Amino acid sequence: MFFGSKERVDTVRRLVLADDDKTRAAALQALLPLQRADFAGLFRAAGSRPVCVRLLDPPLHEFLPKPGEFESTPPFDAEKFGAATAELTALTGQTEARVLERTRALRETNPLLGLRGCRVGITSPEITKMQARAIFEASIEVTREAKSSASLPQASAPLPNVQIMIPLVGCASEFTHQRDAILETAREVRRERDGDELAPFEIGVMIEVPRAALLGTELVDAGAAFFSFGTNDLTQMTFGYSRDDVATFLPEYLRLGILQDDPFATIDVRGVGALVERCVSDARDAARARKASLKISVCGEHGGDPRSITFFHDLASRGAKIDHVSCSPFRVVVARVAAAQAACREMTETTTDGDEKNKK
Repeated sequence: MFFGSKERVDTVRRLVLADDDKTRAAALQALLPLQRADFAGLFRAAGSRPVCVRLLDPPLHEFLPKPGEFESTPPFDAEKFGAATAELTALTGQTEARVLERTRALRETNPLLGLRGCRVGITSPEITKMQARAIFEASIEVTREAKSSASLPQASAPLPNVQIMIPLVGCASEFTHQRDAILETAREVRRERDGDELAPFEIGVMIEVPRAALLGTELVDAGAAFFSFGTNDLTQMTFGYSRDDVATFLPEYLRLGILQDDPFATIDVRGVGALVERCVSDARDAARARKASLKISVCGEHGGDPRSITFFHDLASRGAKIDHVSCSPFRVVVARVAAAQAACREMTETTTDGDEKNKK
């Protein structure tokens, strides 16, 4: 959504490089209608089907030119350096020196473990609130359209079914900080739009940090309505492998038999899989104790891998049920076939076991 056009990227760049609250607020105000239109389009297309919105996840520096374009000491590309600085000084109205200072300050040695996910929303809560406002205003807009449609009785109008997912949560206090910002925004929108109905929504977490997987019960107790396991990041953090750099050694690991499979392609059952199973089992128990519902899903590359899908399906027999998996559109057919095969195998095994018992 944020990378969809140069207009959007430029607006985020103004936000990221803002020197003062006024400039920052103006950039957020410019982003709001763009986000609202995105969400309204999603809600219209989905009807009453659930739409899960993950809040801003990538590091902020990803919206800026690549580091090599900002190196002003040899070796550097003078042409790229001049073009990049000229573009950003014109965009922000700042001096070249200030643009370079702000851009370099945002650089991180290990950005995938740095300022991203919920950490962006916690250090800049106005970003979370802008996204939440866009979601809620879009929900109201689509709800009003659905209820005023002449082709449907008001009672059966398909209302938005919204799930807001907080990414990269590692502890319950991160979740509650962002949850409170979202709920505060919902109250503000309700007050401002008195008379308009805000459809029900849920707030949940994306579990990508091993600590969150180990302490999932705390997230249930904090009120998380759903979990989504981001197994790409969970694998990265559990193994300590950089997904972007793993090609430097993984082929040799596979050749030598140190690893049997690429853990980013097929779930590591004994490590990452064990974390998922423990978290789901504990979280299900905690939800039952609270008499609360809890939806649990898996997203990422493993959501489209047949062997991983079989593993996730089988967790249900051990009290750790996964409700669904999600994957890229190109792998949906493969995922559906794999899920159907796992269900058929389970039915066959159940029937066989029943026949054996009857014989005895």
